Amino acid sequence: MSSDTAADQTSVSTHILDTSVGRPAEGVALTLSVRSGSDGAWTAHGASKTDADGRCKDLPALPAGTTHVRLDFETEAYFVSNQHSTTKQAEEQQDAPALRDSGAFFPEVAITFAVKPGEHYHVPLLLNPFGYSVYRGS
Repeated sequence: MSSDTAADQTSVSTHILDTSVGRPAEGVALTLSVRSGSDGAWTAHGASKTDADGRCKDLPALPAGTTHVRLDFETEAYFVSNQHSTTKQAEEQQDAPALRDSGAFFPEVAITFAVKPGEHYHVPLLLNPFGYSVYRGS
């Protein structure tokens, strides 16, 4: 019998809301990396894309001994694709300067957080072309 039961597993989910248009951010690629200890090496553990509701619910359970998790969101491709014309709308609304070179002020967003065994961590990302915030959800 395995000692790694569902109750012992640590899991992560996330979603992204594009606050510049008030809609989910669909199709944002992300990578989940893990490490054991604050000086441990990062290891890629899973990858996915947000669905039509901006959610990513299919990330694998974390390996035993994981103490830190990093979610790397590839936001540049989302903004460059202008899926919802978010960059243009945000620039017009904020009277902001046009984005140069990369096409996105934040080409990627990395969120690092500590975890404890057996808990679920839902980590939403509130995103717009010129800023973002994150919190631990439920």
